[in-house]
Amino acid sequence: MSVPTAAAARTVCAPLPVLGRDVTVPLVTGGEVTYAALDYAASAPALQRVWDDVAAYAPYYGSVHRGAGYLSQLSTDLFENARRTVTGFLDCRPDDQLVFTRSTTDSLNLLARALPAGCQVFVFETEHHASLLPWQDARVTYLDAPRTHGQAVETLERALAGRDPHGPALVCVTGASNVTGELWPVRELAAAAHAHGARIVLDAAQLAPHHPVSVRDLDVDWIAFSGHKLYAPFGAGVLAGRADWLTAADPYLAGGGASRKVTRREDGGVDVEWHESAARHEAGSPNVIGAYAIASACKALTEAGFDDLVAREEYLIAKVRAGLAGVPQVKVLSLFGDDAPRVGVISFVVEGWNSSHFAAALSAEYGIGVRDGLFCAHPLVRTLLGGDPQTQGECGAPEAAPGEKSLNAIRVSFGAGTPDEHVDRFVDAVRELVRDGARWQYRTQDGRCVPAVG
Repeated sequence: MSVPTAAAARTVCAPLPVLGRDVTVPLVTGGEVTYAALDYAASAPALQRVWDDVAAYAPYYGSVHRGAGYLSQLSTDLFENARRTVTGFLDCRPDDQLVFTRSTTDSLNLLARALPAGCQVFVFETEHHASLLPWQDARVTYLDAPRTHGQAVETLERALAGRDPHGPALVCVTGASNVTGELWPVRELAAAAHAHGARIVLDAAQLAPHHPVSVRDLDVDWIAFSGHKLYAPFGAGVLAGRADWLTAADPYLAGGGASRKVTRREDGGVDVEWHESAARHEAGSPNVIGAYAIASACKALTEAGFDDLVAREEYLIAKVRAGLAGVPQVKVLSLFGDDAPRVGVISFVVEGWNSSHFAAALSAEYGIGVRDGLFCAHPLVRTLLGGDPQTQGECGAPEAAPGEKSLNAIRVSFGAGTPDEHVDRFVDAVRELVRDGARWQYRTQDGRCVPAVG
């Protein structure tokens, strides 16, 4: 694999300003270094633009949909304008509904609660747990991990062909893997789903921060993503798509805001008339700051231009992959092969190293933050590493279940705010650790690999 040239670097845009870019951290070997945040797939840093917008609004914070005062009216307008901004960012259909939630996990659990009776759900074992687990009250068919885009479509078509053609069905699929970064053939899977009378929901948690996402172009029925992965870590998420199942379902949470009218009955009970708008599933005081932050991030990414952002990310991906390819002891994990398109998420293992030990050394000795473990995608990681996909493990822990303590991986991830220096330092650190070993002793404490003291 060829190493990107200096000329190539000049053709891509500069990284977007993010919080924490100048933070320094101590090294166990002495001194301090600027922290290299390379765990964007878990939570991306806040864009400076998002932080500034939130700070400018904060003095005007007020209740939403509740008050007659100026600040309440302003906050309500801000909240609903944020809904319109995010709807436009996703290129939703005119009659789609956008619900603000807490996260991708919350969004998909909301949709799971709204499934019609008898709905059958089809989901690949390769999903993040947020999209793998919410459907357990439905009739779920788990599909084996495919090894090509074509195989993914064929696997889904075979499964759908055998379903009850008269009942409702839903397909859940990721847009980009949180383990390998590989893009999935969403448009083709949506076409297969619709050809068999099923609907499809897209987990865009790892796709939306890296690529433009159009509900209409991809022809998905719903899309879910989290603000904290979209450079807006203020506790909000999104579920957007068709309104009918959401309107027909009982509210996700019962309470103020979801109810339009509540009256006492003569028998002592209460009758409730629920909203039919997005408010039906937004009970309680809305997270206006979280919604506004997501809208700010959507504006910032759109204004920066996804063509430029994608070009820069592909440049960084090429640098990391070329660097890792130069270390024979490193094995990069992949479902679809080296040529598969991907976002800035790369997982790998290092021969002779426990992945948790390696990640701890990157942090303690080089000031580089990555992720180690099974990445809340246990069946997929075990499939890629050749482990038993039925064996349970602890999400994110450096040591998995008994008998598979080495069954974990390292994940490096980056995005619009990542400078060249961070990925350069990461590649150099990998080479040095493999060549020379760690310079410090490490031990397990509270389930994590940490530097030994004394």
